Amino acid sequence: MEFHFDATFFAFVGLILFLALVVYLKVPGMMARSLDDRADQIRNELAEAKRLREEAQHLLAEYQRKRKEAEAEAAHIVAAAEREAEMLTAEAKKKTEEFVANRTALSEQKIKQAEADAMKAVRSAAVDLAIAAAETVLAKKADGKVQSELFGNAVGQVKTRLN
Repeated sequence: MEFHFDATFFAFVGLILFLALVVYLKVPGMMARSLDDRADQIRNELAEAKRLREEAQHLLAEYQRKRKEAEAEAAHIVAAAEREAEMLTAEAKKKTEEFVANRTALSEQKIKQAEADAMKAVRSAAVDLAIAAAETVLAKKADGKVQSELFGNAVGQVKTRLN
């Protein structure tokens, strides 16, 4: 039996030695451990991503709820402001109408007072004119005796009214 040691044989022996060295140094275990660590790391990253996604969904839901609440509150505020504006408008209209009515009544009262004052002035002027005319007529027609008698009667009437 003769062995030929050619290059193929040496390559085969090198391969066997290499595989024995790899098994001796526990490279397959290290590779399996490395792959397991990488798989665990990927699993943890996926779990973290899932947790972050769920947290983001919760935050989104909370923000949407808060937005809806804010919109409802804004609508409530707008409705309250509209009601208040309507009340203020109605109150201002009522006060304006009352002011106009008061001013109208005051103006009418002043007009009536002015009419009454004018009537008194006209009556007073008419009385003064009638007295002056009567004096003139009496002065022309009456003599001293009639004048004394009229004066005495007038003084008597004034005394009886005073008592």
